[in-house]
Amino acid sequence: PPPAGGREEDAVASEGGGAALPPFTWALEIGFLPGVTDNIGHTASELTELTLGQHQPVYSSQVLLINGELFESDIQAFAAQLHNPLIQRASYKTAAAFANDNGMDVVIPKVVLDNKGAAVDEVHLDIPDEELEQIGRDGIANADGSRRGPLGMSLLYMKALQGYFKSEGRAPKDIEIETIAQTWSEHCKHTIFASPIDEVTDGLYKYYIKRATKEIREEKKRCHAERSEASQKDPSASPQDDNIIGDFCISVFSDNSGGIIFDDNWMVTDKVETHNSPSALDPFGGAITGIVGVNRDCIGFGLGAKPILNRYGFCLADPRTDPDYYRGKNKTNRMLSPETIMKGVVNGVNHGGNQSGIPTPQGFLYFDERYVGKPLVFAGTVGLIPREVGGKPSHEKGARPGDKILMVGGKVGRDGIHGATFSSVALDEGSPATAVQIGDPITQKKFSDALVKEIRDLGLYTAMSDNGAGGLSSSVGEMGEASGGFHVELETVPLKYPGMQPWEIWISESQERMTLAVPPENVSKIQEMLSKRGCESWTIGTFTDTGRAQITWNGDMIMDMAMDFLHDGLPETPLTTTFTPGGDPEPNLPEPDYKETILKLLGSLNICSKEFVSYQYDYNVQGSAVTGPLQGPGKVGADASVSRPILDNKRGVVLSQGLFPRYSDIDTYNMAQASLDMAVRAAVAAGCPIDHLAILDNFCWCSSNEPERLGQLKRACEAIYNLSKIYGTPFISGKDSMFNDFKGYDAYDNPVKISIPPTLLVSGIGVIPNVDQAVSIDLKAKDDLVYILNETRNECGGGEYYALLGVLGKNVPETNGKGCMTLYKALTKANSQQLCASAIPVGYGGMGIALAKKSIASGLGMTVNLDIDMRLDQKLFSETTGRVIVSVDPKDQQEFESLFEKHGVPCTQIGTVMKDHVLRIDDFEIGIDEMDKAYRKTLKDY
Repeated sequence: PPPAGGREEDAVASEGGGAALPPFTWALEIGFLPGVTDNIGHTASELTELTLGQHQPVYSSQVLLINGELFESDIQAFAAQLHNPLIQRASYKTAAAFANDNGMDVVIPKVVLDNKGAAVDEVHLDIPDEELEQIGRDGIANADGSRRGPLGMSLLYMKALQGYFKSEGRAPKDIEIETIAQTWSEHCKHTIFASPIDEVTDGLYKYYIKRATKEIREEKKRCHAERSEASQKDPSASPQDDNIIGDFCISVFSDNSGGIIFDDNWMVTDKVETHNSPSALDPFGGAITGIVGVNRDCIGFGLGAKPILNRYGFCLADPRTDPDYYRGKNKTNRMLSPETIMKGVVNGVNHGGNQSGIPTPQGFLYFDERYVGKPLVFAGTVGLIPREVGGKPSHEKGARPGDKILMVGGKVGRDGIHGATFSSVALDEGSPATAVQIGDPITQKKFSDALVKEIRDLGLYTAMSDNGAGGLSSSVGEMGEASGGFHVELETVPLKYPGMQPWEIWISESQERMTLAVPPENVSKIQEMLSKRGCESWTIGTFTDTGRAQITWNGDMIMDMAMDFLHDGLPETPLTTTFTPGGDPEPNLPEPDYKETILKLLGSLNICSKEFVSYQYDYNVQGSAVTGPLQGPGKVGADASVSRPILDNKRGVVLSQGLFPRYSDIDTYNMAQASLDMAVRAAVAAGCPIDHLAILDNFCWCSSNEPERLGQLKRACEAIYNLSKIYGTPFISGKDSMFNDFKGYDAYDNPVKISIPPTLLVSGIGVIPNVDQAVSIDLKAKDDLVYILNETRNECGGGEYYALLGVLGKNVPETNGKGCMTLYKALTKANSQQLCASAIPVGYGGMGIALAKKSIASGLGMTVNLDIDMRLDQKLFSETTGRVIVSVDPKDQQEFESLFEKHGVPCTQIGTVMKDHVLRIDDFEIGIDEMDKAYRKTLKDY
C-alpha cells in the first residue's frame, strides 16, 4: 500500500486532558502478553488501591507515534526490532484509524487458562526405555499428545525413578516427577561436578574446589596458631611480618551465599549467579531476574543479610553484527540480535539494582562471536550481616519440626516453569517461553527491608531461603532437610490467576518470593510486620520430622516421597575424559606500526570503554563508594573497586574479577589460572591484603556430556586448586552452568551448533583494613616514577594482540604461582605503608594498554623505556600474568625499591610521569587525546 498521509490534521487529541498530539502517520503500541510481569501496571494498581480504596488490576503499554512517509512493512520491521514476541504483543494503526477509533484498541492481557479444572495425573513408568527417555527429554505427555516441557532427565535418572515407585507399589503423580526433575537438575544438584570422573571418585567439586578451601583454612589456622605462640614467647615480634590473619571464613558452600569476617562484629557475604538461558530468550527479563534473584540469595543467607553491593558480567557477541540464525526450521523463531541482547541485559541489571537501592560498583563486558546463541549473564550481590543475632551466630539456621511454612512476596503464576530444567540443557527450538520471568525489584525491596531491618533481630523465625530455581519445590524441599520432612497444603498457595495445575504451582519460579520457617506462635506477628510494609505473606504448610515430602490438594495426598530419595536418590553417572592441547604454531609476524596498533587495541571490544554501562548503574546509592568503576579524571574502567559499607568504620570491601575465555582455545589449565590470578592481582593492586581475600568460581561450559569438554573442565579445576593453594585464597561460593550451546538453523535451514568457549569467571572479595590504603589506577603527579612489577615473557597466545591480527598462537600465558605470591605479599606491605600512588594490573592487551589506560585516566603523560630482551611488540602486548604497573612518589623511591628487593620481586623502573599530553614509549609516541578518542569511540553510541 502507499504510505499513509503525514498531514498535520491527522493528529488527534489525547485521552488525558485533551492536549493535541504532535503530527504522526502511524501509531505503534507494545504491551505485555497475558501472564508476563508488568511492574508499571502492578505499581499503578497499588497506587489506585491507596488513593481509591479499592483494588483494580492495572496494565501498562507503550504507544509510539511515528511521523514520516512510511509503508506498513516499515512499521512491521520497526515493531519487530522493538518487541520480543515471547513476552510482548505489538499492534499498529494509521493516524486516520487512530483518530477514528479514538486511540488504540483496549487490550486487557488477562490470563485465561483453558483447563477444565485442576487435576493431578498419574504417569505410568512401566514402559519401554525409549518412552522413558522421551519423557525425560521432552516432558510428560498431555492429553492431546503435546509435551509439557523439558525435564532434563537422562535414561539413568528415569530408571531410578521407575525403580523407586515400583518399590512404593504405585505409579508416580505428575507433580512427583516434576519435583524430582527440579531437585535432580544439573542447575540444582550440579551433577557433573558431583559425579566420579576418571580417577577422581569424589567428583570435581569435592576433590578440587571444596578440598582447596578446607586445606587453605587448615593452613591459615595452623600458621595463625604458630604466630600467636611465637608472639607470646617474644612480644616484640611483629605480627604483620608474615601477613597472616588466620582463617577468616565463617560460612562456605552451605548456604545461599558464602560469608567471611569483616570485623569483630560484622561479616560480609557474596554470591555470583548465572542467568544465561533465560537471557537468550528475553534479555531484559533474564538479567533483571538474575540480579534480583541473587539479591535474594544475599537476603536468604543465614538469618538475613542486607544487600550492600551488586556486581555483574556479560559475555556477548559483537553488537555491531546481526547473524541470521533460527531456533526452528524454515526461518522460524529467529535468534535475537547481539545488540538486542546487550541492550536488554544491561537494562535488566540497571532496573534490578537501581530500583532496589543497591550500588553496582563492579562489573565487566567481554565479547566473542561464540556467545551469539547463548550469552553469559553473571549477577552477584554482597551482603552485610551482624556476626551474632540474638546472642547466637547469625549464619546458623534450620527449620524445626512444627515450624510453619510462610511464603512471602509475590503470588504464583506460570512464569518460570521448567526454569531449572531448561537451564540444564542446550538452547534449541523446544526451549519453553514459560522459562522467562521478569523480576519486580519494588516488591522485593519492601520485603527485604521488612525482614532484614525489622524482623530479623527479633528472633521470630528459625530459617529462611529464597524461591529461586524450582520455586517452592526447591526452597521448601531444601529447608525440609533440616527438619526431616514437610507437608504443604498446596491449595493455600496464592495464584495470580485461576486454573493452574498443582504441578505448575509447585515448580513455578515466579519471582520475589522467600520461604520462612516460623514457629506457630510467631506467624501472626511476622505477618503483621510484613503487612505494614505492604508485603503479602501466606502460611502454606508445616515442616515435619516424618522423613517424607508430602503435598495435599484440597485434602487429597498428591505427593508422598521419602526425603532421602528426593535429595540423595539420584544415581551417580561416572564420567570419562579426553584432552587434546589446542593452539596454532606461533605466527611469524612483521613488526607492526606501534602507534596504530595501540589505538586499534584501545578501540577493540574487550579493551574499549564500557562507560555507557557504568553511567547507567548507580554505584554510590548507599554512599559507600571509595574507588568506583570509572577511575581518574579520565574515567577509565578498573578491574577492582573499593567500598566502605559501614560509614563510621574505616574498613572496606574490595571487589574484583578475572576472565580469559580465549585462552581456552589453547589450554583451559592456563585459562583458569589466568582468571584466578587476575581476580587476586586486581584486588591486591587496589589495596586488598592478600591474606584477607576470598574467591568465587563460576564455570560456564559447553557440551558437557562430551569427554573432550569434560577433559578441559577437569584441567581447569585442577588449575585453580593448585593456584588457590599457593595464594591462600579460599573458595567461599560458586555456581556452574554446563550446557551453553545453541542448536538451531541458518538461513538455508542447515543445522547449526554454536558452543561458547569454556569460560571461568573468578570473582574476588576481600577486606581492606583502612580505605585510606585504597589505590586507584590513575597517575597522580608529574615526576612520579613508573615501575613494572614481575617479569614479562613472550606470551601473546590467545591474547588481544593476536586476536586483532586474526591469529591464535601457542604461547598462552603460564602463571608462576609462587613468584606471583611473593609479589602479592610485597605489594600488600607496600600498600599498607601507602607507597604506591597508583596501580593497574596488566591484563587484556598487555603492558602497552595498561600504560595507555593510566595516561587516559589521569591526563598525564609518561616517558617509558622498555629494556626487555625481546621484540617490542612482544614486550608491549604480551599478556604474561602476575604483573602490576605502579607509580611511586620520588620521595618513596628508596623505601619502595628496598621493600621489593627484600622480597626478591622483579621491580623495574620503566618510566617517569610528565605533564605533556603524550605517552612516549621507546621510539614512538601517542597523544593522550588520540588514545582517549580511540578508547571511547567503539561503544559510544550505546
